[in-house]
Amino acid sequence: MLTAIIGLASALVYGSADFLGGLAARRISALRVTAVSAFAGLAALLVASLFVGGRWSAGAVGWGALSGVTGAIAIALLYACLALGPMSILSPLTAVVSAVVPMTWGLLGGDTLAPIGYVALGIALVAVVLVGFVPEKGAVRPSLRGILMAVGSGAMIGAFFILIDQTPDDSGLVPLLVNRAVSGTIMFAAVGVVAVAARLRRTRTAALVGAGGVAVDDSSARPGPVVSGWRPGLLLAVACGFVDAAANVLLLIGIRIGELSVISVLTAMYPAGTIILAAIVLRERIAPVQWVGLVLALIAAGMLAVA
Repeated sequence: MLTAIIGLASALVYGSADFLGGLAARRISALRVTAVSAFAGLAALLVASLFVGGRWSAGAVGWGALSGVTGAIAIALLYACLALGPMSILSPLTAVVSAVVPMTWGLLGGDTLAPIGYVALGIALVAVVLVGFVPEKGAVRPSLRGILMAVGSGAMIGAFFILIDQTPDDSGLVPLLVNRAVSGTIMFAAVGVVAVAARLRRTRTAALVGAGGVAVDDSSARPGPVVSGWRPGLLLAVACGFVDAAANVLLLIGIRIGELSVISVLTAMYPAGTIILAAIVLRERIAPVQWVGLVLALIAAGMLAVA
């Protein structure tokens, strides 16, 4: 029962972090949000590690670093596929793959459940699809590129679960610390590459205009004006990092006390936290199909608690 509770709690907290990150991305770029939140989460984990402790070992550092790489790739692919759209198809596809990959790994690795548990996993996967469904008017079918990116993102999220599951039980928060340091470094490097590429593009444009002797307003080549409220955006990104770090801690606890197959499926319901907060804070309407998904998620959690 405790595993089911922690799994659902982890999903809700992850969803809350996504909600904060989405608000922050409206003010500063999504790439900057990801980078800032990664190091904010690292700072939070460093403070928590003073009280929790954990043994630094090759296993803790190695698996933590690999999980940081897969996490960075997962986020990059997620943003890319959602930008291509339609979100109503690619978002739940990513969530389902992120659940199926570690669930399959766990079951093949020896996770065992009562018969009702396997039924519950099936119901939970259906709930993941329904909860993650984002209604879009006139949504078109996704491109092959978008589908491949969504599957890749989900697979990398699933790989993150598997890698964290490999970490030693006595490592405490060490794997998460390494994970954040690696993923944050990768994301900040990506921000730097994008900034340099933009500067080179502007320089090349200015050189071409100058060579042609034509005065052209190059305002379109400059970075767009910062949306009013960039400081709140930065604070939201920091808050996103703190909340996401808490979700990672819950995930780590759940994996260490329960079955990977169960925790991964329950955590994949993270869109629930996002849509609930969006309904409360932004007054966004929860679609009937999403209500069905939320109910099925609770039913599946209860069945898994019994199993």
